[in-house]
Amino acid sequence: MQNTKILIVDDEEIMRESLAGWLSRDDHEVDTASSGEEALEKLKDRRFDILLVDIKMEGISGLEVLKQVKENDPDVAVIMITAYGSIPTAIEAIKNGAYDYLLKPFEPAELGVLIERIIEHQAQVREHLFLKQQHKDRTRFENMIGQSKPMQEVFDLIEDIAPSDATALITGETGTGKELAAKAIHTNSPWQNGPFVVVNCGAIPEHLMESELFGHQKGAFTDAKETKKGRLELAHGGTLFLDEIGEISMRMQIDLLRVLEEHLFYRVGGTQPISVDFRVIAATNKNLEQEIKTGSFREDLYYRLNVISLKMPPLRERKEDIPLLAEQFLNRFSQETNKPIDRISREALDEMMLYEWPGNVRELENAIERAVVVGKSRDVLPEYLPIFRSEYIVTPHSKSIQEVEKNHIAQILTDNHWNISKTSKILGIDRSTLYSKIKRYEISK
Repeated sequence: MQNTKILIVDDEEIMRESLAGWLSRDDHEVDTASSGEEALEKLKDRRFDILLVDIKMEGISGLEVLKQVKENDPDVAVIMITAYGSIPTAIEAIKNGAYDYLLKPFEPAELGVLIERIIEHQAQVREHLFLKQQHKDRTRFENMIGQSKPMQEVFDLIEDIAPSDATALITGETGTGKELAAKAIHTNSPWQNGPFVVVNCGAIPEHLMESELFGHQKGAFTDAKETKKGRLELAHGGTLFLDEIGEISMRMQIDLLRVLEEHLFYRVGGTQPISVDFRVIAATNKNLEQEIKTGSFREDLYYRLNVISLKMPPLRERKEDIPLLAEQFLNRFSQETNKPIDRISREALDEMMLYEWPGNVRELENAIERAVVVGKSRDVLPEYLPIFRSEYIVTPHSKSIQEVEKNHIAQILTDNHWNISKTSKILGIDRSTLYSKIKRYEISK
């Protein structure tokens, strides 16, 4: 876990050393400066979370330090230290952006309470900023469900992985619940009180990826009308989930590897290094070892990510979980739509158990949602399911999974008049993945 970085700025040596001693005992990372000039020089090369600044100093005053700090980094919390006669000046400092002030002399406990309040506030701000930037929560599961042996093995491995800080790589086909597994690791880890920040590497255009990850300074490019924090900075103190990691470009792989090794980066257009501390979980539906052989993925980045590996089983290998999952989805969607649908008919369940589910759990979820929306009875009937076509039912001696998937995608595209957005939603995949499959299977109108 990260230590809070604190800079003490005071021209009295005794005060500096006393404050540093108090704060170091609480495991904070403490540095000192004997003047405003020295403080501003240190801030050019390093970022601090909290500054303790004496108001009255020779040369650059505490108020001037506050002004310059807030101009360069508004998120730094500044505590002003003042004597009794300077209270009006301290109040002026708060109006100019100081978090609070301490009146000399003060007790270590008073300072400790204030520091803890700031740390909690900064964590809440990071979480709020991430939630604000996130358009929607793509995970629609309340929790992970499974009684099959493959899923019990996944649960056991998550319990082993979660308490550590080790980087994890989750593999598996599209729709198997890789993000859900990542969230389960996060919520059972030492990072659980920090943010869970998702970066969908396959959904962000390459020309926007750098700004999304690293953020940018105001004026860094034409549309940069204000400073923006990137996903790396927002993940500080929590978990960074790199979904579809196999989709990022070679250039971004190099930049990302550097961040994972050094825990430092620069915003686009920025000159100040930003230190971050978070846990990394990556996921992919690609065979990264094969991508390495073809030169599409860096071997050093792969080994940096693949410290611990977790493979999510496809739904066709855990079919005993289908009734449990289908019932969960039915209960949720019937409540959301306020439709009194009580159960899944035996015939519909039989069809679901025969189907191979190339889109896995996500496709099952979308199938139940469709059945609830179009259903006219209190039971889910086979004809309400988008899978109810004989050509999609796979027996041991029939078509390959690839043929089934191709036929299924082609039929859904046709049913929706080649509306890519609707088709991708029904299939439970994103638009870029759907385009890739259309190209791979050479599907045409």
